[in-house]
Amino acid sequence: MAKPIIKAFFDEPTNTISYLVADPATKEAAVIDPVLDYDHNAGAVDTRSVKAILREAEAEGFRIRWVLETHAHADHLSGAPYIKAKTGALIGIGEHIKDVQRIFRPVFNAIDLATDGSDFDHLFKDGEHFQVGDLDVEVLHTPGHTPADVSYKIADAVFVGDTIFMPDYGTARADFPGGDAQRLYRSIRRLLALAPETRLFMCHDYKAPGRDEYAWETTVAEQKSKNVHVKEGVAESDFVRMRAKRDATLAAPRLLLPSIQVNIRAGKFPPKQSNSVRYLQIPVKMKDDAEFGL
Repeated sequence: MAKPIIKAFFDEPTNTISYLVADPATKEAAVIDPVLDYDHNAGAVDTRSVKAILREAEAEGFRIRWVLETHAHADHLSGAPYIKAKTGALIGIGEHIKDVQRIFRPVFNAIDLATDGSDFDHLFKDGEHFQVGDLDVEVLHTPGHTPADVSYKIADAVFVGDTIFMPDYGTARADFPGGDAQRLYRSIRRLLALAPETRLFMCHDYKAPGRDEYAWETTVAEQKSKNVHVKEGVAESDFVRMRAKRDATLAAPRLLLPSIQVNIRAGKFPPKQSNSVRYLQIPVKMKDDAEFGL
């Protein structure tokens, strides 16, 4: 089986790696987890990151057929709609995005949002196969970080989203609504049951202490022998305890609220209001309105 051409694009403000993956025979391609640049302080968006991917695809003669999301990200906004508008690519995500939409629709009172996944062009089932040119892509449901996480296996490469990080950094948090550390452990074990030489491509990297460079490619064998959270010998119960203790210390991602609102809509912003402006909402948590004179 031919190996895909893989080009990585690192966005340092969100520590996100997006991928342009192409079939060397047909030049058909997919983009995985594209980033829309968003200035939270100004409420302004920019497309420089997705434009960089599109320029590379054009230079290589690639035709982008798919934009693939590993999940509804909580740390960056998706650039999928921009790529779709420029290329006609279809936007795909795991079918359990419907669960995530149902969780967050009431949080943001998003009455415009359907909870059937219809904002996306295709909802992938676990074990589903589809083609990017002559490349076969297998979808693996790998929940735990969120209910909807999937990994995409293309030949000897697997794009794992936020399921697992580089061996010296460990694993993803599991404390978001719908997250589950036990399911995360089992998803990781599913990935680590693949052939030892299988290449794993991360969605994020934060440079673990002692490492000077960002990194995003590893192997099943390296994860099994070195991952600080789930290397061989770590029991499920120990992992769940560790994850719960660690997650309790983690702050919410800086772009959590805008990211979720946009990404559960397949990268689209909420509808314009009567003044033709789109708004992102911030739910305010108060124990007692009366205390604040409200």
